Amino acid sequence: MGSAGEDGIRNLMSARNSLKVNLEKSKALGLSLRKSGPRLEEINQRLPCLEAAVRPIRAQRDALDAVGGHINRAVVPAAAVLKVFDAIHGLEKSLSDPQSDLQGYLSVLKNLQEALKFLSENCGMAIQWLDDIVEYLEDHNVADERYTSSLKKALKYLRELQTKEEKNRLDGGLLEAALDRLETEFRRLLTENSVPLPMSSSPLKDEQPCIAPSPLPVPIIQKLQAILGTLIANNRLEKCKSIYVDVRSSNVRASLQALNLDYLEISVSEFNDVQSIEGYIAKWSKHLEFAVKHLFEAEYKLCNDVFERLGLDVWRGCFANIAAQAGMLAFLQFGKTVTESKKDPIKLLKLLDIFASLNKLRLDFNRLFGGAACAEIQNLTRDLIKRVIEGASEIFWELLLQVELQRQAPPPPDGSVPRLVSFITDYCNRLIGNDYKPILNQVLAIERSWKREKFQESLLHDYLLNLIRAIEVNLESWSKAYKDTDLSYVFLMNNHYHLYKHLKGTKIGALLGDQWLREHQDYTEYYSTIFLRESWGKLPSHLSREGLILFSGGRATARDLVKKRLKAFNEAFDNIYKKHSSWVILEKDLREKTCHLIIQAIVPVYRSYMQNYGPLVEQDSSGGKYAKFTAQSLEKMVSSLFVLKPMRHGSFKVRQNSNKFNNGVEDHPYSGSPTPTVASA
Repeated sequence: MGSAGEDGIRNLMSARNSLKVNLEKSKALGLSLRKSGPRLEEINQRLPCLEAAVRPIRAQRDALDAVGGHINRAVVPAAAVLKVFDAIHGLEKSLSDPQSDLQGYLSVLKNLQEALKFLSENCGMAIQWLDDIVEYLEDHNVADERYTSSLKKALKYLRELQTKEEKNRLDGGLLEAALDRLETEFRRLLTENSVPLPMSSSPLKDEQPCIAPSPLPVPIIQKLQAILGTLIANNRLEKCKSIYVDVRSSNVRASLQALNLDYLEISVSEFNDVQSIEGYIAKWSKHLEFAVKHLFEAEYKLCNDVFERLGLDVWRGCFANIAAQAGMLAFLQFGKTVTESKKDPIKLLKLLDIFASLNKLRLDFNRLFGGAACAEIQNLTRDLIKRVIEGASEIFWELLLQVELQRQAPPPPDGSVPRLVSFITDYCNRLIGNDYKPILNQVLAIERSWKREKFQESLLHDYLLNLIRAIEVNLESWSKAYKDTDLSYVFLMNNHYHLYKHLKGTKIGALLGDQWLREHQDYTEYYSTIFLRESWGKLPSHLSREGLILFSGGRATARDLVKKRLKAFNEAFDNIYKKHSSWVILEKDLREKTCHLIIQAIVPVYRSYMQNYGPLVEQDSSGGKYAKFTAQSLEKMVSSLFVLKPMRHGSFKVRQNSNKFNNGVEDHPYSGSPTPTVASA
């Protein structure tokens, strides 16, 4: 009993403990169920979706087992493509700013291109595998028709992305955007390192052409070349060339604009003759040399440095566009405008200046603009040279005709040196001088060669001598046109002395010879002597002493005779002084010599006469009427004669009218002498 009671107690204790454990497990289970409630609710909500997803698969288990291998073979390449696609978008974060890390940017860009290449090459294969699976599913009725139709639409869209026009969408435009940033960096590098070159910092040197250093540092050129390599690989060469030409041509234009080149835009209608723009032509020569030897020389070298790996055609094409856009064509157009102006002897000198400038730069032109890409500049240059040579030759060979045409023109009314005479003597000396003779010889030789004719330097000499001889003939003709013989003597004296003085010691004078010069010197003395004898030399005869001694006893009679002779002298002096006051002796030394001879001819005679007989008149109440001069006043008056007096200006011009030259006259500066001109219609 006792034993049985103990067993019962133990069983109760065991049951109590078991119940206690079960209660705790129940509590734990209840807690777990409460926690699992939301998850079960979520599963309950997803069941319709899962059911819809599973619904298209209608095949039996054995059919699904058979299609599994086909699906695996298609999914593997598709998964690889998706992995690369994800990698491409991962590279977007790695594309740094090309300005801060160009090499890093180019490296990432290279990886991007390689990934896109893989994607482009393998995406098609993955699509084809998937396409085959869809076809298999359809053939074996493994999937619902709506399911396979949806797959077909997706695959069609993927195939469209594979077309050439849509390939860029594979990366969402990431590559194009990266290349655009690279173009922007290309422009920035060029712009920030392109500085206009001032003319003052580049003195022109006549000794040898200046080969300008590259205007960009080597590290910058290397960066530009690195960028070019990537952009060209992506078919962006033309855009790179466009950017390069735009930036560098703007830089050259900025350098030229500082020179104030507005005159290059002048038109023929804006000036009367070449003389009015003579200063511009001198500037043109200097500015053209600066542009060619410094600006375009530097651009030529830089184009070669930047684009040398792409071949001759590419970099020379860029240089040609820079030269054309920067202003080279404007320089050539200005030269053409000068050739189209009216014909004028001064124009000949300016055309020779233009030819000299172009000839000086000939080697530079051939080197810089000799390629096929510079065809427009070559054509304009050849046309300009042709116009210059033909225009200069035409003016030169017509000079003799122009001189001869002036033979019928009236001589200067003051007896001075005609503008034509002074112009031709100076003009011939300039043409045969060291500055123009070599150029003129070259121009005339080229012009003759075009006509298949030979040219010798003696032709130039002979022609210039003929011009001087034609002037001599003109002088004789003009001298005969004067009604006043004394004025013709002054005219001949003036002009023979001018020829002697202004040709002595010159190259033209050396060609004419010493005898020719002495003849004109002798002619000067001859006409001076005749002029004095026939004019002023007649005045002393009015102061004759004849009869005055006989009347020594009769003062009244002697006084009347002195008055009469002084009156005649005064009237003769006044008349000749008044007439000669409008005449001119141009050369100062000849004028002073002539005045001195006149004074020597009349003043001593007048002084002696007045010393002996002046008191007879001066004591008379009317003596002032007769003793109106003193020796000093006569000397002063004579010394004031033949001085140049300012008058209306004119010029020697040759202008064409209906392809023929006609004679015309304009006043000589100061003296009103004949000037050859041809009035235009």
